Amino acid sequence: MKIIGTQWKIVEKLKKFHPEGDQDWKITYTSPTYGGWDLIIECAFNNLEDLDKIVSFCRFDNELKDWIEATTTLISIRKNYNL
Repeated sequence: MKIIGTQWKIVEKLKKFHPEGDQDWKITYTSPTYGGWDLIIECAFNNLEDLDKIVSFCRFDNELKDWIEATTTLISIRKNYNL
C-alpha cells in the first residue's frame, strides 16, 4: 500500500466494481492480509481481456492508483467455474 490503512477502503471500492453490458467476469473475494501482500482479490473471468479490465481498474482508477503501490497477478485454472 502506498498509504497505510487504505486496505478496507480498497475492499469497499472493489465491492462496487461490476461488469458492464455483456462482460462475463466478477470479483468473488477480497480481503486485507498480513505478510508480503496487503490485500488479496479473487476474481472469475472467461478470457484474459476481462482480467485486464479488473487489473487496469486497480492500477488506473483515480483513488486506487493513489492507494496501491504495486500489483501482482497470479492466474489459476478451475474447470467449469460458474460465474
